[in-house]
Amino acid sequence: MDHLWTPWRYQYISQAAPTAGCIFCVKGAENRDAENYILHRGKFNFILLNLFPYTVGHMMIAPYQHVPTLEQSSEDVLAEMMRLAQRAEMNLRATYRPDGLNIGLNIGSSAGAGVAGHIHMHVVPRWQGDANFMTTVGETRVMPEELDTTYRKLVKMAWTEREGKRQKAKGKRQK
Repeated sequence: MDHLWTPWRYQYISQAAPTAGCIFCVKGAENRDAENYILHRGKFNFILLNLFPYTVGHMMIAPYQHVPTLEQSSEDVLAEMMRLAQRAEMNLRATYRPDGLNIGLNIGSSAGAGVAGHIHMHVVPRWQGDANFMTTVGETRVMPEELDTTYRKLVKMAWTEREGKRQKAKGKRQK
């Protein structure tokens, strides 16, 4: 058996502890956005980095309301979720220049949902060749940067249309 040593990950795994209750409800209610890697808070949803990412920049969009299905979600929640997914795509393209993205939901444990009782949308940047032998054969993922670095890059991005317009106007004034 081959071993891939990642000593920089020890700090993360040594502090990881199971949460009491739904992780999205707990993190959404706390006022510790940097600690919870929450990138943006909308009116109905928030965006946070996945602690167990498939690739760098893997984020999730979750409603504040604990709801298990799209059917049980309000139109306002779903409309904002899609606007935030659009902004996530724009910000990931600007920051990481991925070749493509996977965007979707796993509803129910049989569909692969890790948190089956609370819907959440995954936004995963993808690059040609990122599904290599490490994941397929070695059941290991190699991440080129730590979550703290990813968070610092993405939290400063424009997460609403209004913020995007402010950043463009600021850029024009600086030229």
